[in-house]
Amino acid sequence: MSYIRKAKKGFYGYASYYDKDGKRHAKSAGCFKLKREAVAGAVELENKLNALNQNLKDVSLADYYQRWYETYKENGLSNISKSRYEIFHKVIGEYFGNKRLRAIRRSDYQQFINQYGSNHAMSSVSKLNGAIRSCVGYAIDDDIITKDFTHNVQLVNNKEREYKVEYLTNDELVTLKKAVVSKLNRYNTSRYMILTAIYTGMRKSEIQALTWKDVDFLHATITVNKSWDERKKAFKPTKTDSSNRVIRVNRVLLNRLAELKANQSVMVFQNVLGTIPTSSALNKCLRSIMASCGLKKQDFHFHSLRHVHVAYLLGKGVDIYAISKRLGHSNITVTLKTYSYLIEEYKAKNDTLIIDKLAEL
Repeated sequence: MSYIRKAKKGFYGYASYYDKDGKRHAKSAGCFKLKREAVAGAVELENKLNALNQNLKDVSLADYYQRWYETYKENGLSNISKSRYEIFHKVIGEYFGNKRLRAIRRSDYQQFINQYGSNHAMSSVSKLNGAIRSCVGYAIDDDIITKDFTHNVQLVNNKEREYKVEYLTNDELVTLKKAVVSKLNRYNTSRYMILTAIYTGMRKSEIQALTWKDVDFLHATITVNKSWDERKKAFKPTKTDSSNRVIRVNRVLLNRLAELKANQSVMVFQNVLGTIPTSSALNKCLRSIMASCGLKKQDFHFHSLRHVHVAYLLGKGVDIYAISKRLGHSNITVTLKTYSYLIEEYKAKNDTLIIDKLAEL
């Protein structure tokens, strides 16, 4: 039964409900000025909780995951991200079947991770676990389960599935840039896009989406406020809200981009065919340029230029917080996690420098 408690600010309404084990719980419906409002709020919440627990008490992990995805995640996701979540749903369904969410124990989940990790790289295992952990958190809030069975689970992976992208050194980056600039042609905009990635660290879809309104030649900035869906050939929102940003750029890049104004297009990188170069075209162009100047790198592609941009700035002593803002990350933790291998590399160099400087005391 619902009940009311008087407080200094008004009346608190509480809804009573029973969990899957028959134990009674109470949940606040909030504070109300009038007693009758508190009563109505408590009764409404109680009805919702009872209906929810009745409908979801025997839900399977796979079904709840799908419900969670459609309710909280699907809207606003890119097609690539949607595909990933849908693949995870299939993986969960194939392993757990119709096993009820409240029947899953930590050991069950650990065995699931062990099996999945046996033939997947750590990045895949981590993304799958992250999605399920978030889903389980919502299940706890929905009072379907009381404990997080993903807590303290050890992630395992198949090391043979791991691959290491070979990035460019600063000298190699200079070589690449010179090779890109040497054959710039305004009718073929792929090289200009590669140059933009080198100087800004922008994502491919952000570069593809640039219009002339986004390039401020007077204040030397580029505004990122949208991205490009190359399949639909249409604008779409940026990856995250924090991806909306203004990037300072140098005159070298701006002078080169100004050459493309002669194409008289609304979008900066529309080519002679009136289209925006795709991922395939950009990677083909990049590989061709790298081959022409003797740069051979494993698994290096257009997005790798974003990593190279970070490495170059770190090497020049630029603060990681400033780099994070430039990249459009939601917080510095994302940057630290994504580029941890680079940060550790420069930490080792700085540790040596610190010891040398302390020796001068």
